[in-house]
Amino acid sequence: MCSQALADEAEPSDWDVVGWNVVFSLYTKHFDPDPDHNNDQNLVAVEAVFHNDWLAGVAVFDNSFGQDSQFIYVGKTWPILRSELWYVKLIGGLLHGYKEPYEDKIPLNGLGVAPAILPAVGIRYKRVFCELELAGTAAVTVTAGFRF
Repeated sequence: MCSQALADEAEPSDWDVVGWNVVFSLYTKHFDPDPDHNNDQNLVAVEAVFHNDWLAGVAVFDNSFGQDSQFIYVGKTWPILRSELWYVKLIGGLLHGYKEPYEDKIPLNGLGVAPAILPAVGIRYKRVFCELELAGTAAVTVTAGFRF
């Protein structure tokens, strides 16, 4: 009985945190250049990574118009063709910070908070990773980070 209890404790739960990602933006390019667009997002994000490849995170950044913004999200990663290096990632959550006169630049921002979904493709080697994220039809951002 005691050995079974020890065996059960040793097996990780799907929701055990296996690491923390710290993410920084490196480059952003808007598809439709606008003089008001800011391509320096200054993004910093922290993500809790779970045993089942789900994650939860929070990011602070300058939005496309230079306004302080925040994004709280959950997501998941999947390996590409069973690769240990390449993966796809999908995150979704709530985005805050698009204020007047740009509040209508993102959909469903009526209350100052809008839903957002961001797909990405990434490469990870040991504890270092780089991702290419698609911000809807507006922009693409390159990020890099470390897992602790």
